[in-house]
Amino acid sequence: MRPPIEILLSEEMIRARIAQLAEEIAPRLREDVLLVTLMNGAFVFGADLTRALARLGKPLTLDFMVLSSYGSGTVTSGRITTRMDLSIDPTGRQVLLVDDILDSGNTLLMASNHLRDKGAADVLTCVLLDKPARRRVPMQADFIGFEIPNLFVVGFGIDYDQMFRELPFVGHLRAS
Repeated sequence: MRPPIEILLSEEMIRARIAQLAEEIAPRLREDVLLVTLMNGAFVFGADLTRALARLGKPLTLDFMVLSSYGSGTVTSGRITTRMDLSIDPTGRQVLLVDDILDSGNTLLMASNHLRDKGAADVLTCVLLDKPARRRVPMQADFIGFEIPNLFVVGFGIDYDQMFRELPFVGHLRAS
């Protein structure tokens, strides 16, 4: 049985904030930007942000990385595994790195450093959710959708044990 979920951010709130984020990001983007979405959790956010930037006339090349730091639990293992690397060479390019949640900071820091090590000229980071109470490393995203309290959230691409990604909102699991 699926645990009960309380809505934290509605579909309308998320849609409006993504449009605002695109307005904030667009002036900082150069030509030939490579937008890299971290999968699987950021796939919905990455797609919506890509479309919002396209509506502002920003051409993007898209690529994906699959990283993992969670098993089937609700707490990061702290160990990041690269399950799929880029297919496009970032050398000399500006990269917009998109993730779902900035939590401990480990994943975003590792991915940013990885892109720089591969030759990216500039790496900007954008997250849908920032959970500063859980930060373990000094990492701050360049663009943040929402700051949230220390709750385990699901929906809008974010899962719990591969469930709830399909929800059009962000909610948190309530104790049953």
